[in-house]
Formats: sequence, C-alpha cells, structure tokens
Amino acid sequence: MDNNCSSHQFGYLVLELRAYIIRNNPFSNLKKQDFKRINDEYSSILQHLSSKRKKVARKIKLIKNVNKASGICVTAACTLVAVAAVVLAAHTLVALVMGPAILTIIPLKPSKINKFTSRLRFLKCGFLSKIGAQLDVAAKGTYILNRDFDTISRLVDRLHDEIEHNKAMIQLCLDRKEDSISLQVLKELKKSNVGFRKQVEELEEHVYLCLLTINRARALVIKEIGKSCG
Repeated sequence: MDNNCSSHQFGYLVLELRAYIIRNNPFSNLKKQDFKRINDEYSSILQHLSSKRKKVARKIKLIKNVNKASGICVTAACTLVAVAAVVLAAHTLVALVMGPAILTIIPLKPSKINKFTSRLRFLKCGFLSKIGAQLDVAAKGTYILNRDFDTISRLVDRLHDEIEHNKAMIQLCLDRKEDSISLQVLKELKKSNVGFRKQVEELEEHVYLCLLTINRARALVIKEIGKSCG
C-alpha cells in the first residue's frame, strides 16, 4: 500500500515537473527589445527636455543682460539731459535761476529711475522662468523613470534566466532517472525557490515605486503648469 502510494505520488510529481517544463516562461513576453525601446525613448525625451531647458536659460540670461543694459542707458540718458539743461541755461545767462528748477524736474532719484526702467523690461522673463521650472520637473521625472525601467528590465531578465535554469535542471533530472541526481536537483530547486521569491518581491516593489514615480511626476508637472496659468 505504501509502495503504491509512493509510486502514485512519484508519478504525480513527474507529471507536474513535465508540465512545468513545457509551460511558457511568464517573463518571456517581456522582451528585451521592449525595455530597450522604452529606454531609448525616455533617453531621447530627456535629451530634448535638457536641450530646451538650456535654450530657455540662455534666453533668460540674455533678457536679464538686456534689461540691465537698458537700465544703464536710461540712467545715462537722464544724466545727459540734466547736464545739457544746465549748459543751455548757462548759455542763456539764467543758470542760477533755471538750473535748480530744471534739476528738480529731471527724475534723477534711483527709485524713480528703477520704476521707469522696470516698465521697459520684457514680460517674457517671468514666463520663461516658469517654463524652465516645468522643464526641470519634467526632466527630473523622466530621468528617474528611465532608471526605474532599467532596474525593472534587469530584474525581469534575472527572473527569466532563473526559470530557464530550473527547467534545464528538471529536464536533466527526468532524462537521467537516477535517484541521487533527482534528490540533488530537488534540493537545489528548493534552495533556489527562496531566492526566486525574494526576486519576485523585489520586482513587485520596483513596479509599485515606478507607478508612484509616474503619478508624482505627472502631478508636479501639472502643478507647475497651474502656476504659469495662475
């Protein structure tokens, strides 16, 4: 009875092992080409965003330089007008009377000059700064996502190879039909199963973190866009 039971259990185990061998590897559908395509696309997007950010930064720097130069020009122009007025008054021999009056008319105070020059500044500078902030957020999110996908790709490859290795060991065990080899293979499978489960848990964790990163990056970009619209 025990022999029959053991024989039945052994036959059932052999059937299960053969079924495991012919079963498709669940990680075979996740091809390396797919992850490589994703990596290439995100790398291209990151380069595009970085390029746009540099262009925006150059434009902001140029505008600030132009605004600074325009402020200097206005200050110099006001000074020249004041000097010309004094010279004109002196030539008309009424410098003592007209000079102080003219000087009080010319807005030479720094606060008034700054107020005047601020009206000449380009409104695009603030807008471009907001665009730059949006590009920064998008670039950071893209970089992190690209790294996450790269990690997931490596984990998938590792799990795929582990399953294929186990299949090869089981096939060897079934082909040899030797008890010593069978016991050794089963021990190895039992030992590797612990590591395999840990790898699966690690993959699940990275997939979860990747989804969180996607949602966080999208929320930050929407927030920056909202700031520019507000």
